[in-house]
Amino acid sequence: MRLIDISPPLTPKTAVWPGDVPFSRHITCAISSGANLDLSSMATTVHVGAHTDAPSHYSANGQGIGERPLEPYIGLCQVIHVWITPGERILPQHVPDEILAPRILFRTGTFPDPEHFNTDFASLSPELVHYLHDQGVQLVGIDTPSIDPYDDKLLLSHHAVEMHDLSILEGICLDDVQPGLYTLVALPLRIPGADASPVRAILVENSGGVPW
Repeated sequence: MRLIDISPPLTPKTAVWPGDVPFSRHITCAISSGANLDLSSMATTVHVGAHTDAPSHYSANGQGIGERPLEPYIGLCQVIHVWITPGERILPQHVPDEILAPRILFRTGTFPDPEHFNTDFASLSPELVHYLHDQGVQLVGIDTPSIDPYDDKLLLSHHAVEMHDLSILEGICLDDVQPGLYTLVALPLRIPGADASPVRAILVENSGGVPW
């Protein structure tokens, strides 16, 4: 069994949405300075790095991440490579593979550097979200900061997700991951009422037989 880490490192250089709070870590005490232990705190947006959105992020009456069920974030998933131009929405006809799992992760290659925020990343289309729901998908993930385009104020794909009560995983790193079936583990922190949570997202290789 091999574990594949699909989470970017969290450092002060980690790109966050323009205007959001970057990652920082404050050293409270350090063994190297004579303390009996290391102790630190951190401050950052809950949408940093690999993260999962809560419905409250895009709906006034939506659940917070601490209230979401955990089942969508762990289990059989499928990584799919799509070949589209930067800034484009993924449509059902862009998906080259049959949907084989209840969790789908899209590798677009349009957000290549986690330390540099480029605004022309690819995103999902509402049509694709509806299509995935019809195929029994519970969670959809993407290797970009958002399932909607950078300049989309209507959040059409987020609201399509809301309509079907799907779960979202954004900001993952899939450049070195081959298409196919894996087990996904990407559990959010239990933060009541929060609009998102960072996750340590991993794939377990050769796990097509896992019955989740």
